[in-house]
Amino acid sequence: MIHEVSINWLEGVAFRSEADGHSITIDAPFEAGGQNKGIRPKMLILASLGGCTGVDVVLILQKMKVKFTGIRIVVEGKLTEHHPKVYETIVVKYFFSGEDLDLAKLQKAIDLSQDKYCGVTAMLRNSVKISNQIIIE
Repeated sequence: MIHEVSINWLEGVAFRSEADGHSITIDAPFEAGGQNKGIRPKMLILASLGGCTGVDVVLILQKMKVKFTGIRIVVEGKLTEHHPKVYETIVVKYFFSGEDLDLAKLQKAIDLSQDKYCGVTAMLRNSVKISNQIIIE
């Protein structure tokens, strides 16, 4: 299977990324010469990681019959200080809400995602340290 994403220049340093009928604007902040009209390229990596593991965790928890009322994922990436600035650590924080949530099942779903199913994690794990946290709200 081949995935294709089209990146089209808009103006300045802003681009429109399109795939499968969906689009997202990519831009730089004002201090970097952009107009702050879209998400930063490196932040898209964090969003991809959060979305990938989020899909996995929801599907796994549904199969485990875990009743939850909400899942929010916050992905924090710490950049190196020198160019090329890359993420040296990433922390994936999973915020769960619901009644009587089984912490062991939540952790198992996250572990399965991070260790087996999430392709974004698999691509990143050899170049950046990824850790996770569970927060029950």
